[in-house]
Amino acid sequence: MDCIQVITDVETGTIARLAREIWAEHYTDIIGADQVNYMLDKFQSEDAIADQIQNKGYMYYLIEERRQDIGYFAIVQEEDALFLSKLYVRKTMRGKGIARKTIDFIKTIALERNLARITLTVNKNNIGPIAAYEKLGFVNKGPIVQEIGGGFIMDDYKMELKILY
Repeated sequence: MDCIQVITDVETGTIARLAREIWAEHYTDIIGADQVNYMLDKFQSEDAIADQIQNKGYMYYLIEERRQDIGYFAIVQEEDALFLSKLYVRKTMRGKGIARKTIDFIKTIALERNLARITLTVNKNNIGPIAAYEKLGFVNKGPIVQEIGGGFIMDDYKMELKILY
């Protein structure tokens, strides 16, 4: 497995296509098609991704296995933490240790920056990923509800992995 930092417009387009594929398949049953489409347009379009990289400090990475794009993630530094904004893997590649390897890669980045923890938010009804994050050592820090516009909210848990003690 390789994590390739996204730099080019072509790579940004690849991320946007992966987002559409993964989100439609995974999140429609959890949050509904309208919210999926809204969030893809607002946060995961090519323009939104480019803006996050160029203006908001985000680093996006493609996850590849045998030169095939199998997922992606995005991180951004927030004070003494690295915020894992996105981690999505194609359905056919889930359950194969990709998340563990990805979190190990992210830990390395956090440690290089001398950051104490990795944080993330995950939808309260996204049971499989919550269990996976807990298995990887993340602790549920409680609910967080955020308005995201368009009449939609994100109803999540905030999770944290301490890496410096």
